[in-house]
Amino acid sequence: MTTHSSPRVSLAPVTRWRTARWIALAVAAVVAVAALTTFLTAPRPGGLMEADSTSPDGAHALVTLLGDRGVEVVVADDLDAVVRAARPDTLLVVAQTYFLYGEDTLTTLAGLPGDRLVVAPTAGTRERLAPGVRRDGATPFGGRPGCDLPEAMRSGAADLGVSDTFKAAADVPVTTCYDGALVRYTEAGRTVTVVGSNDFMTNAGLLGKGNAALAMNLAGPRDRVIWYAPQRTEGTTEGARTIADLIPDQVYWAVLQLCLAVALIAWWRGRRLGPLVAERLPVVVRASETVEGRARLYRSRRARDRAAAALRTATLARLLPRLGLGTSATDSAVTEAVAQRVSLDPNTLAYSLFGPSPTSDTELHQLANQLDDIERQVAQS
Repeated sequence: MTTHSSPRVSLAPVTRWRTARWIALAVAAVVAVAALTTFLTAPRPGGLMEADSTSPDGAHALVTLLGDRGVEVVVADDLDAVVRAARPDTLLVVAQTYFLYGEDTLTTLAGLPGDRLVVAPTAGTRERLAPGVRRDGATPFGGRPGCDLPEAMRSGAADLGVSDTFKAAADVPVTTCYDGALVRYTEAGRTVTVVGSNDFMTNAGLLGKGNAALAMNLAGPRDRVIWYAPQRTEGTTEGARTIADLIPDQVYWAVLQLCLAVALIAWWRGRRLGPLVAERLPVVVRASETVEGRARLYRSRRARDRAAAALRTATLARLLPRLGLGTSATDSAVTEAVAQRVSLDPNTLAYSLFGPSPTSDTELHQLANQLDDIERQVAQS
């Protein structure tokens, strides 16, 4: 009897293929989610105070916070967008950048309706957009508000960093906060706020104490905000723009004063007798001739103080080893040691060794004789 057995089919390859396929799908899903997350959360570099920039000096964090607070933020990429969005019930935030300049641009911004917040303006921007204030100086910190402005009082202390300060340019009442770093005034039914620094409004600066509250209070009092921080050149200007156009006038005065001070110091130092320069002589000169030449030089310049100091220094250099004293010995110790070796009054010795400079050639000659007599007595004692 023959027994026939049915063929056995192995399911192991099919099972392994199904397992590998699910693993591959899972890996692909993880990679896709990671790529999408990276794309959505990747840093977006940009310029200073740019609304979409997540770099340290960008303003993406502040714009996002304003949006979460219910404020409609209109990001204007150019001047035309600002003009289209401007309304009497809006707040125009003008952040100073390298590309904000030009008479036409500033004049157009100055004529738009609504309140205005001007951030870290240059002299030209301030004169057009905030003519009621002028620059007063600078402050390095910020601190307490020191005013009754509601936005500042609710924020409390803030770290504004190095900031320009402002004061009233005319008879218009100006509210001054943070030692002048933040000012506000009302003119022609428009509220104009000027802040001298943009550090506290940037992505990195919002982390400072009170900075986020102050930035949101200043930029979010209205339901609609126009954010204008130009990142490219637009419009036409009367002439080529140079870096000198952005330098405040005070800088030129400061440089002029520094140049004048350097010139006066150079003239003053040039008229004085400078230090002696030691150099190798081309020929051997007798010591007596060198001494006479130096003496004539001192005499021609009436440098009796230098001559007296040289005589006293040389005398002390020879006396100290004989007296058993070091170079750090005090004047009184040297005078007492010399008085024990010579027959002179201690006051006379102190006057000769450490007294004032002579006022005439005769006194200088007498001092030389006195020092010589003291040295001779000490050597013979």
